[in-house]
Amino acid sequence: MSDGKRNNMQVMKAAFLKSIPIMCSYLFVSMAYGMMMENAGYHWYYSLLASMTIYTGAFQFVLITFLSSGASIITIMLTAFLMNSRQAFYSLSFLDVFRDMGKRKLYMIHTMTDETYAVNCSIDDNTENKKDIMFFVALFSRCYWMIGAVLGGVIGQLLPFDLEGIDFCMTALFVIIFMDQWEKNKNHFPAVIGLIIAIICLLIFGQTAFMLPALIFVSGILMFWSGKKQKEGSG
Repeated sequence: MSDGKRNNMQVMKAAFLKSIPIMCSYLFVSMAYGMMMENAGYHWYYSLLASMTIYTGAFQFVLITFLSSGASIITIMLTAFLMNSRQAFYSLSFLDVFRDMGKRKLYMIHTMTDETYAVNCSIDDNTENKKDIMFFVALFSRCYWMIGAVLGGVIGQLLPFDLEGIDFCMTALFVIIFMDQWEKNKNHFPAVIGLIIAIICLLIFGQTAFMLPALIFVSGILMFWSGKKQKEGSG
């Protein structure tokens, strides 16, 4: 085996070991997603297409509800943007690294998730072949999600069974994300505002129409709060 092939194998092995925690979570969550898509009338190839083009687990679960309820394209687009806007800032931490990755730069930005960001932060800057390891971590992670989504759709099609209650995994996913953010951030004002506004909008607009106004109100309040905070800091 040549030195180049041996080095590639070592890089892929290192990336795989780094991505094991992501694999353990992605496979099971994406299988639940595939089953829910199948239950909603969308076969495994729709799950695969969505995973290839969207690649954001939380919103993909929400998308099932939107597709089933006939939500407007504006609601879907705005929700997708607001739910995943935080991930756009993740790439700012790796601008220098991504800039040197050539054609792989855009792929790295597209596949930056909470999990891959956490793994990338754990890779030492002095690690040899860091950029290659980061790329394969992103590639493997995306493959885990797509494989799980397809398996879930196939299982849901071949072994039809009552999926009542499985949609709770989406609620559990958001609860885990909320708890994680609550523990990591000392300032709980955004979380509290989000809960209060969501409950108020739910009572006013109802279960099927509360999300869009809630997102608009919360975003507006947080933008005003952030601007006021910056002025106080500069003053």
